[in-house]
This record gives sequence, C-alpha cells and structure tokens, in this order.
Amino acid sequence: MTAIEVRKVSKSYPLSNSQWTRFRHALASRAAAAQGIRALEDVSFSVKKGEAFGIIGANGSGKSTLLQIIAGILQPTAGSVEVHGRLSALLELGSGFSPEFTGRQNVYLNGSILGLSTEEVEERFETIERFAAIGDFIDQPIRTYSTGMVLRLAFAVVAHVDPEILIVDEALAVGDIAFRQRCMRRIHDLRAGGATILFVSHETGDVKAFCERCVWLENGRVRALGESDEVIAGYLSATVQRERARDAADHPRPVAAPALQGPLRQVNGTHRYGTRHAEVCGAELTAPSGEPLRNWTGGAGATLRVSFRVLAPLASPIAGFLVRNAKGETIFGSNTTRENYPLPEMLPGEVHAVDFHWVLPPLASGKYSVSVAVSEGDLEDFVVCDYVEDAIVIEAPELGTSEHPTSEHPTQPRGYLRLHCPSVTLQRE
Repeated sequence: MTAIEVRKVSKSYPLSNSQWTRFRHALASRAAAAQGIRALEDVSFSVKKGEAFGIIGANGSGKSTLLQIIAGILQPTAGSVEVHGRLSALLELGSGFSPEFTGRQNVYLNGSILGLSTEEVEERFETIERFAAIGDFIDQPIRTYSTGMVLRLAFAVVAHVDPEILIVDEALAVGDIAFRQRCMRRIHDLRAGGATILFVSHETGDVKAFCERCVWLENGRVRALGESDEVIAGYLSATVQRERARDAADHPRPVAAPALQGPLRQVNGTHRYGTRHAEVCGAELTAPSGEPLRNWTGGAGATLRVSFRVLAPLASPIAGFLVRNAKGETIFGSNTTRENYPLPEMLPGEVHAVDFHWVLPPLASGKYSVSVAVSEGDLEDFVVCDYVEDAIVIEAPELGTSEHPTSEHPTQPRGYLRLHCPSVTLQRE
C-alpha cells in the first residue's frame, strides 16, 4: 500500500516581497500563481507504507518546500499530494513551540496539534521527558533553552505520538553524537513497528544507511529517483564535478599525470569520485607484525596505510578514512588534519603514504568496511580529490569466539564508538 503519493507537484512564489503581492498570489488562480519564482517543478514519486525514503539535494533544491507541502503546511501551485496515515513532522527547529510556555506546556500543546488528547499526552509524558533528558528545564520557558535542548524536546514529542508517517528534515544535524544515536535508534524502532519514514539530510551516509530508496532534487526538479546507493553515488559525483569546475575557474592550473615508478596496488571500491587532483593507489589494514589483518578483534593493534599519487599541486592535502558497518552507518573515522598532523605541500608526480595507528575498539559481529580518501583544504572548506568507498572489507567474529573473547571485549552500542586517537606518520615512497 502507498503511504505518500506526490503527483506532478510544482510550487512558485511571487517575485515581489510586499505583503499585498503575496496575499494576491495566494488568492490567484493556479495559472496566474505559476508566474513567480519556481521552487518545485513537476515533482512525482510515491512512498510505500513501512518504507524509509530519503530526499537529498543541495541547499535551495526544494527539499524543505516539498516536505512542507507533504506535511500540509504549504499548498502546491500545481499537482497534488495524498497522505494516508497520521503524520508527525520535525521540520524547522522548534516550530509549533511557544517561547513563553514551559517545556511541559509545549509538550501538551504540540501533542494536541498532532492529534492526541490530554489523557494520551499524559500517558506518554514521562517517556517524552526521559527521552528529551533536559532535567529541570522542562518547567522553564522555551526561550531559555539552548538550540540543542529545543531539538531534544521537539524530537521527543514527534517520535512518541505513535506516528504512522514520520518526517525528519535536517533537524538532527544540530544534536550531539549521543543524542543523534538515540534519535536514530528511535527511528529504527518506529520503522520496525511499521511506520513510514521520510528522511532528509545532507549526511548522505545516514541516508544510504537508513533508506532503501531516495529522490535527488536539483533546482526544484527530480534529477534521479531509485535505489539509494545509485542515486547518492550520482549526487556525490555531480557535487564534486561542480566544485571542480568552480575551483578550475577560480584557480586555473594544469593537471599533469605523472609516469609512476614501481608497482602500486589497484584499489577497488563500491563507489569512487573526486577531482582527481590526487588519486588513492593503495589501502592496507595490517596487524603490528605487518601481516594483513583478517579479523577485527577488539583491543588489538592495527595500522591503516593510505597511499596516493599527486596529479596536480596540493597546497593543503588531507588523508583520511571512515569505518562503517554493514548497514552503512559510520562507526568512526579521522584524518590527518583532525589528528593535528598537517601534511606538507605536494607536487605532481609525488607518491605518498600515510599510516594511521589504531587500537581496534570492540564491535558487534558482522562485516565492516573502511573507506579512504585524499582531499585538499581544511576541516571547514575542502575539496575531495579521490574517495574510495569500501576500499577494505573486514569481519568482526562472534562475541565469545577465540578470536573475540567476551570477557575482554564487552558489547558496545552499535554505531557509537570512540577511536583511540591514532598517531600518523608520513612516508614518501
């Protein structure tokens, strides 16, 4: 059965910012209203009951406008939307909250807006308060809350009204890691109970891990619709190409492919993208003895070597990695800049290797992958030169086996583990 059906939806806004123009625009016929700025144009897709469906796209692509139309906050200029089931939406942070009301009063207010009676809110209040974990602030006005506290309370409410359809729009991006993991576990619980999830995030790893299908919006139009892996790979590739073109326009420079000396291992992965100003040519995970690491055993030492060749001048190179579980959820990751090990400027023709030394954290049994990358810039502003997804695949044995003794390696929460601060060594080959 279908939970959400979006048919040829378009949305336009008036060119003028005056209130009178906006009022006339709202009352105009659809044909007349369509003359303004187009935020969405001819968007169509459907979401099945119980499905987790993602929406991705750059800022200004129309994601939030689309969600507001689905939630019934906005009316489309053209097209239609059908929603089958009780819907809860976490769109703009704190929307629906009165700043002068206390947190407790806002829980009851939002519960009534979402269709619950006072008695039903009363039954859920203790669970909501415990999930939000804001302590005595529950009886303080919302205007005294931090951004994170508003998010905690807002998510706690929408996630505990037993929604049949839950919409989450970027709000989790402002939460700390522990709260994000708690939210994701709650979303997984809702989905296991049959809820339909509409998930919007710039964290494509979260979308890939959680959603089977997604739609990619670009300039208000559907650029791609299908399996998450394929759509996200196309989106990331297009993003890198766009940044590459912008970088070339701002800083034109020749790219010369060097003649490499010596054998280099071919690196394969599920997806690969980047500007190719540098190229990953090796990725190895080894034990302290130097032998390839075959099993992930908590407490053991390991070294990840990332080798790359330089194809264009790099002023501020960065090498890094991500470890993900079989669901695609990020377990941990790091890079040379985050570890306070700045790499020197590099020239075309050079080949470098960076070693990350770990103490492996204990993980739940299953397959894990290591993705590696080389970039240029800093933590706030960087361009991906080459990213190889799932360059290495390794397995953690069952807890209690000889390779993974239970007494030494207690179970850890999946998806929230700390890296034991690796050291980094630079080697020129």
